[in-house]
Amino acid sequence: MARPESPCLSIAIARLRTAGANHFATWVLQAPYPSGYVHHDCMWPLALSQSWKAWQEMFSPSGTIHELPLNPDGSFVSPENNQNILAEIEQQTPNSLQSLSSMPPVPLRLGQGGLVERGEQNPQQPPASYSSRLMQHLGMNLWQWLFEGPIQGSLQESKGIAIGQNLPLRVRIDLREPYLIALPWEIMQPQAGQPAISLSQQLLFSRTTSNVEPLPPLRPAESLNILLVLGQAEPGRGANSEFSRNHRHLQLEEEALALASVLESAFHTDDNGKYFDISVPTNVDTLIEPTPAELISRLETQAYNILFYAGHGIPGPDGGLLFLGPDTAINGTELAQVLVRCRVTLAVFNACWGAQPAVERLHSINGQQQAIARSSLAEVLIHHGVPAVLGMRDSIADREALSFIQTFAQALAGRMSIDRAVAVARQQLLTLYKFNQPAWTLPVLYMHPEFDGQLTEPVDDLKTELPLNSSTWLGRLPSCAYLRGRDQPNVKSSESGNQVWPISTGMVRVGRWEENDVVIREQWVSQKHAEIFCRNSIRESREEPSYFLRDFSRYGTLVLGPEGWVRVHHQELLLQSGTQLKFGSSQGQVFEFTIEVPKSSGYSETDCGTN
Repeated sequence: MARPESPCLSIAIARLRTAGANHFATWVLQAPYPSGYVHHDCMWPLALSQSWKAWQEMFSPSGTIHELPLNPDGSFVSPENNQNILAEIEQQTPNSLQSLSSMPPVPLRLGQGGLVERGEQNPQQPPASYSSRLMQHLGMNLWQWLFEGPIQGSLQESKGIAIGQNLPLRVRIDLREPYLIALPWEIMQPQAGQPAISLSQQLLFSRTTSNVEPLPPLRPAESLNILLVLGQAEPGRGANSEFSRNHRHLQLEEEALALASVLESAFHTDDNGKYFDISVPTNVDTLIEPTPAELISRLETQAYNILFYAGHGIPGPDGGLLFLGPDTAINGTELAQVLVRCRVTLAVFNACWGAQPAVERLHSINGQQQAIARSSLAEVLIHHGVPAVLGMRDSIADREALSFIQTFAQALAGRMSIDRAVAVARQQLLTLYKFNQPAWTLPVLYMHPEFDGQLTEPVDDLKTELPLNSSTWLGRLPSCAYLRGRDQPNVKSSESGNQVWPISTGMVRVGRWEENDVVIREQWVSQKHAEIFCRNSIRESREEPSYFLRDFSRYGTLVLGPEGWVRVHHQELLLQSGTQLKFGSSQGQVFEFTIEVPKSSGYSETDCGTN
């Protein structure tokens, strides 16, 4: 039987529609226990806005400062009072504008000495202790603001339930205030010395969104089938000459080879031999600067479960634009249609805008802007029904992206869930590029609220079986045994009729419980009724398999012999090919046990009908 699904705590955050106020509501959307659905009202402190701005000035790779829309009193701007606030701002003098807590963005760039303001000489880089404290400070402030009051109580109870089930707790946040999306919620930590929430293996963190299309039934994948799409790096640049176009295409081909090599190597063992015995195959196809028609055709004609896109794009209200090639683009809404139709489970975007909402200008004079709700590429894809989307919160260096992708793909090939694989790859970024650097904070994972994150069959659900080239099979010809259900028109329960269960792993369990291999829902069948197993016997100096029935039931198992039906109760019985069985009652369904010997000595799973 499959392991139970990990408990989940999903929390929504929205700003209350109180004009001129700084009130937020946080409430639990999903909890593993009935009384965990709690609600909490809180204020957004100005100190947290200041901490967020200082964090960006230190850690923003692109130099972009995301300003929170604050009123002169430090509260959030609301749609209801935008016009009043704009009129009030226009009437203020330049001196009074200096008192506003929301200052214009300061362009930053990376120099050899660290982050510097435009026009200044590179100052000495701040000591590592300062940047580490700054990283910790914002992480703890975000944690304390979100997990406060009854929300904290719900988290603690949920963690206890998960520990009791020996499972991780999935923690998801639904950010319904678009300005809060830019904040690095992945760095939240309860206190100094404890890991951030996105690094923990006991708390699997992701973002989510509401009002989504339902997910169809998802079957575990038997391999990672990846479509690697390399789009245009920078639209309009270097495309004026044939030499420039050829040079750019050559660079993209080299980049595609490097990325494909990293992804394909996920199936092989790593330096420590991890994932070797349980990993799934990885297949990678590459498209370089395709047209939308070529991309759609490839997705529709091949069974991909992962899309990986690397290239340029811009945010927009419809999920933004992905520049596939020169003068060729596709927006997020258009891409969502084909991804959902082609059953792509995971979309990965190596672009700095994939997890950021679009913004619109509210006023042409003072330049005030407003983020557009549910406009980021990740949210648009999740809304349309893509199970999981991984984007970047900001620009990421090539070497950092390759390190993340390699570890992430290895973890997926090792049958980890998507959210656990992201946590492992994030840990790798932190180890390689340090805690006081922004690399590990950049990946942002969005998960559909109905998706459990499992791309392949979990390790714990795998059947125990020998590999086909095992030396255990050498020197003997294995037989193939089956248990077949036979139709009986007069029997009410016909769920098992005409079904065949190969005994390919040496045992099949029969009973009414769901964890049995053969489930019979008849009232005279015990929960754990019987099992048919294989035991090697020595005959004429040769080892041969023999099959036995072992009964554990209350009413026994009926076996058809030369003199009619005979009851076997708490006994073992050697089975011959063609033996008919009834479990529990003479009115039960008839099953037939058969043994087939392959005609050739070459053994394969096909011989036993397991393919």
